Amino acid sequence: MPPQQRADAHRARCVVTRMLPGTALDRLRERHDVLVWEGELPPSREALVGLVRDAEGLLALLTDRIDPELMDAAPKLRAVSNYAVGFDNIDVAGATARGIAIGNTPDALTDATAELTLALLMARARGIVEGDAFVRSGAWRTWSPTAFLGAGLTGATMAVIGPGRIGTAVADRARGLRMRVLVQGRQDSREHLRAVLAESDVVSLHCPLTPETALLIDGRTLAWMKPGAILINTSRGGLVDLDAVADALDAGRLGGAALDTMDPEPVPLGHRILSTPRVTVTPHIGSGTAAARAAMADAAVDNLLLALDGERMRFPVNTVAGRANASSTPVPPSTSSTDRPI
Repeated sequence: MPPQQRADAHRARCVVTRMLPGTALDRLRERHDVLVWEGELPPSREALVGLVRDAEGLLALLTDRIDPELMDAAPKLRAVSNYAVGFDNIDVAGATARGIAIGNTPDALTDATAELTLALLMARARGIVEGDAFVRSGAWRTWSPTAFLGAGLTGATMAVIGPGRIGTAVADRARGLRMRVLVQGRQDSREHLRAVLAESDVVSLHCPLTPETALLIDGRTLAWMKPGAILINTSRGGLVDLDAVADALDAGRLGGAALDTMDPEPVPLGHRILSTPRVTVTPHIGSGTAAARAAMADAAVDNLLLALDGERMRFPVNTVAGRANASSTPVPPSTSSTDRPI
């Protein structure tokens, strides 16, 4: 249940680093003094530091780096609510040590991201983007029994790397297409990963970006993959070595790739991945439905309202009550979820 308005509540200064969809910001404005960064691009580092100097609450995006330097520049900061499932942009341990509550927005984007994952898979397996471009170019002259031969999915094997909320939702949908699903979880060994990759026609990434998973898909693991397999990434761009993917595609070892996230973002126009055949890219739109983005905004605002009232966030990442509660004891950040996409 969303937090209720309290007539005698303190009006805190809150910073929101981008305009959000829906009506959630109206609820935040009713309770607190809100400054929204209205630029199309994220605030620069210098601008962000200036914005948060007197802030008690911060509603941030993945593009905002919340590190010790920033937190020390904001001595009044009590709560950071990340408009995302992931929080690899935040030094959670540093925030916990400073008594700053951290929250995120899981659940709201699970279905949207799972749907995009399947959409990317189908687009890549059947060459839909290339077919559309072929028609629009005027090159289509007749129906041909040998043109645009894609890969069938019925009976194919999908590897879900990271069986959290979104990975599980993708697996459920894949089974609905009569695909066989293999899972690589956090506790599974590297040998298990190698076996899963070798057996799978599709590899779909849904794990968090951590020191252990950074560049999980590189030249070595790509060599483990079944020849002709399709790689899908709707999680974090830092999981994948783009140059290694391009190499595997050029060599014919990889059948295709569909990427909603890349590192860096946006990927430079001159990057070779954009000119490599059999690659489909989208601009980080995994959560991009109107309903999902509005639900994320509601969850993020609920987190801030609760934390600024000295209560537990709706979706807490750590368990401190915030700087307003001097008796709170900092504890290590939660690591229970295996999902960390946007």
